Amino acid sequence: MCLKAPDKAMILRLMWKSVDKMRCFRKRSMLPFLGFLIIFLLFFNLYMDDGYVLGNYLLETIKSIFDQSSYEELKEIVVVVHLADFDLVWCENLVQEITRKFAHHIIAGRLLVIQAPEEYYPSLDGLKRNYNDPEDRVRFRSKQNVDYAFLLNFCTNLSHFYMMLEDDVRCSRNFLTALKKVITSREGSYWVMLEFSKLGYIGKLYHSRDLPRLAHFLLMFYQEMPCDWLLIHFRGLLAQKDVIRFKPSLFQHMGYYSSYKGAENKLKDDDFEEDSIDIPDNPPASLYTNINVFENYDATKAYSTVDEYFWGKPPCTGDFFVIIFNKSTKISRIKIVTGTEDRQNDILHHGALEVGQKSVDTKQGRQCTSYITLGEFKGGSIEVNNVDHKIGFDIECVRVVVTASQKEWLIIRTISLWTTQPVSQFIK
Repeated sequence: MCLKAPDKAMILRLMWKSVDKMRCFRKRSMLPFLGFLIIFLLFFNLYMDDGYVLGNYLLETIKSIFDQSSYEELKEIVVVVHLADFDLVWCENLVQEITRKFAHHIIAGRLLVIQAPEEYYPSLDGLKRNYNDPEDRVRFRSKQNVDYAFLLNFCTNLSHFYMMLEDDVRCSRNFLTALKKVITSREGSYWVMLEFSKLGYIGKLYHSRDLPRLAHFLLMFYQEMPCDWLLIHFRGLLAQKDVIRFKPSLFQHMGYYSSYKGAENKLKDDDFEEDSIDIPDNPPASLYTNINVFENYDATKAYSTVDEYFWGKPPCTGDFFVIIFNKSTKISRIKIVTGTEDRQNDILHHGALEVGQKSVDTKQGRQCTSYITLGEFKGGSIEVNNVDHKIGFDIECVRVVVTASQKEWLIIRTISLWTTQPVSQFIK
């Protein structure tokens, strides 16, 4: 059935009104949770076809969130589970199972289960078949957009930040501490979405203030395209042009079947690490190099925790890459990796790692006048531990020196520094 423009507008108004009802209910019923730091949202969708029920990993995901968090971290987490299925009997059974396994977390107020009534949803029949998708596929992804919209809206004003997970995810140990460390490092910079996994809608972090707009955006275009495509458009409309993704990934996809018809989905994030709390500090610094830079692969990109790198033309003996801290710093560990998986020859074949002190201003910028060598690169990488125990001064400069010319180009993939000073206090 075709709808005239006024009819479509009325449907959208009714959908938004339904969303607002959920928000009002949440504000009345969940006032004690206001001020929690981060909400973890798990989308769960059960697909049933001719008696086939897709197995799910929801309980394992919830268990992973809680098991991988310390007692102090649990104080800052509330998990919201949206059971996005219209089979009320099935939902009630699952709620009983969740209650049985996680009663103490429910009592503590850190686990909530919601469901949006079927009458709140728009019609899922006769939808636009963009991209020549089959009708059932369009219905599935359109409903998914509305499911997410209800989740987003429900959690508005519940916390400062919102993390989206799916129902088949394994978490790294102390992931919340790693998240807080990254957020602290981004203070003063603009971002809409930070990514902590490269898969699907896993590990995507937002400011909670953006949730109402994102919920309405998903509702407005719910039948146009899949949610992960819509999120790219939303991010761009809010003026974040590029993906900001952090490594190592904090969340891993553990399922083998998709919610859509039980199709196989064995995707894994090869950047996932079980102990991702080991994210480097990389204190504020300026970076300089006399190596010829290729295009826009400048020196700062090797120092970023985002998935980017420095790329220079073949270096010569004596060329350098130097990091000058804004203030002298105690460094406990340094790790530098060159080359990438697809350009394994663009490594530093011969080089040394040095740390310096007594920085002075020169015509070429600030430089250290005294350096000590910590070690040589092997296989394009170097890692030095207990740096603060090996030298007797606070470090002002870290320098990579090329000790032999090479014909290959040079990629400095990551520069990771860990300090012995506590990270800045996270503002709640």
